[in-house]
Amino acid sequence: MDLNSIFYPKSIAIVGASTKVGSVGNDIVKNLVQQGYTGNIYPVNPKAETLYDLKCYPDVNAINDDVELVVIVVPAAFVIDVLKQSAQKGVKGVIIISAGFRETGNVESEQEIKDICIKHNIALIGPNCLGVINAENKMNASFAMVMPKKGNVAFISQSGALCTAVLDYAQKVGIGFSKFVSAGNKAVVSEVELLEYLANDPETSVIAMYVEQLVDGDKIIERARRIIHSKNPKPIIVIKSGKTTAGASASASHTGALAGNDAAYEALFEQAGIIRANRISELFEYIRVFTHNPLPNGRHVAIVTNAGGPGVLATDEAISNGLKLAKLSDASTQLLKEQLPQCANVHNPIDLLGDAKADRYQKAFDILLADDNVDSLAVILTPQSMTEIEETARVIIETQKKTNKPMVVSFVGGTMVSPAIKLMRESNVSIIGFPEQSIKALAALTQFTELKKREYDGCFVFTDVDKKFVKKFFQDARKQGRTSFPEAEALKVLEAYKFPLLKSTVVTSRKEAEKIASTVGPLLAMKIVSEDILHKTEAGGVLLNVLAQDVGEKFDLIMKTVQEKMPQAKLDGVLLVEMAPDSVEMIIGSTRDAGLGHVIMCGLGGIYVEVMKDVAFCLPPVSKQDVYRMLSKLKAKKMLDGVRGGSLLDVEALVECVGRLSQLLIDFPEIKEMDINPIAVLPKGQGVRVLDERIVIE
Repeated sequence: MDLNSIFYPKSIAIVGASTKVGSVGNDIVKNLVQQGYTGNIYPVNPKAETLYDLKCYPDVNAINDDVELVVIVVPAAFVIDVLKQSAQKGVKGVIIISAGFRETGNVESEQEIKDICIKHNIALIGPNCLGVINAENKMNASFAMVMPKKGNVAFISQSGALCTAVLDYAQKVGIGFSKFVSAGNKAVVSEVELLEYLANDPETSVIAMYVEQLVDGDKIIERARRIIHSKNPKPIIVIKSGKTTAGASASASHTGALAGNDAAYEALFEQAGIIRANRISELFEYIRVFTHNPLPNGRHVAIVTNAGGPGVLATDEAISNGLKLAKLSDASTQLLKEQLPQCANVHNPIDLLGDAKADRYQKAFDILLADDNVDSLAVILTPQSMTEIEETARVIIETQKKTNKPMVVSFVGGTMVSPAIKLMRESNVSIIGFPEQSIKALAALTQFTELKKREYDGCFVFTDVDKKFVKKFFQDARKQGRTSFPEAEALKVLEAYKFPLLKSTVVTSRKEAEKIASTVGPLLAMKIVSEDILHKTEAGGVLLNVLAQDVGEKFDLIMKTVQEKMPQAKLDGVLLVEMAPDSVEMIIGSTRDAGLGHVIMCGLGGIYVEVMKDVAFCLPPVSKQDVYRMLSKLKAKKMLDGVRGGSLLDVEALVECVGRLSQLLIDFPEIKEMDINPIAVLPKGQGVRVLDERIVIE
């Protein structure tokens, strides 16, 4: 599909163009006519002859000329008919402003809209959206009042109401836009297609998004990585609403209970290299820093202040956000001693003292920016009786013009510093309200420098798996009405995908247990087998370190205990498993997010997994680097690395198992939830062993 028909149409028809001033259909025509769009405009209204001195048409087919873009503003019941007419006309771009589709439960009509657009190769924005703005060609095909200043930021939003607020605030702070899209229900064009388009848009240098829910997480990751590692890399900054999800505790698996909706999105953003803002104000701060600065070479920041307290706050924020205080060269330190008052602090953070005037700031800037150990500069000013506020602002403006290092500035105050702030905004200085905020924005800029350098070896691909067996296994189970597989059966799936398993077998009687126990091992674990029991330990269904000669007696004990605790459960026998050697118990598993798809979890395992909650997430398909990054977030990583003189464990074998899990999930998207808990990680070179497992499919 051709998104140029959305952003650069030579002609636009507005179906539902209204003569009623203040209506959506009227405002869209007015915006196009009065805000500078130079293409042909065709209002469609069978009851009117003219609108804003333009001829009105009864329908799209009555327009004699070609139409590239149709904006639909009619009630939902008439949208499909208009869309069909547009398809007959050969239109390649459509924006459906009208609401009343999936968001109100009208899924069937939205699906029909999608089918028509796909059949006729129509790029569709919406339905249920504010519209689209392209500041470059002055096209405001929306009912937002404002034509934004032309800039290099593309903004995509799932919320139309937020769009209008963003446009208004952007005017205040002087941010311009290249493209502005209210995505609505995303029936056809979603963030995936928009990212693909904006990657090649020469007018866009920064991509910002407000999202409520994403789909196709793997495609988002692939597109974002491609953008970040292109010849012309562009940062993607996202604010995501909905950090909490009710109902996670009702999930059947440990992974499902821990992988809340926001954890899945955090994993997506981390894996894709997307920078997350947590507030709308923070989104603008990040945009301002990215649009007004070059990228730093590294993490080392110098902080200059005229007040000790804000300097300390900035230092704390820098360290907590992964920045490092630059260690100044001896030459720089000596120059600062010579140029600054004796009481000034010449060690980073640099305290110029409360009586610092503009010239003192200038001297510090010249020395620090010339130091190769300084990658970026953070400037703080508080208004004191001797402070030259506006003159210092002018010094900052001139300094920024001469340096190739990023600068963030915080003038702390209100009325007294407002004129200087306005002056710096007009000169494209990254002026941000408080020191902590400015440092956090600088950290985001620095993070992007490192994201560009990330290497990817490609995702895991295993050729030794038996996909046919698992496919038949799931098909046979469905025919029997079964979708949940306890350990004894789930192990068959893992065996087909070459997970390292312990020797095991299922027994259904005491006699059978006594007969074959010694063939499994001298020391065994015994686990109840039942589809009705999710967590065997809680039901008294696990016995450990059982001698082979005691298995018969323990068989009777475990069956009796479980029957007393869970009399309604159907017991299918007992799984005999060889006892694993001493190890660190981890968990790997998967749950499925409604939009993103499968989410993989890895962390500290065992019976306390939901108590400790030392887990991290990623989305399949995964690369080796993805898994190592996930492990690096765990407190348990120190245990894997041999903390306090312990053995170095076989992390590489654990990473491979996560890769095998990733491939299993890709091969079988019907897997709903899955836990491998625990998976025993043995000393380096000895691998890992699966100790327990369960799978739930659709």
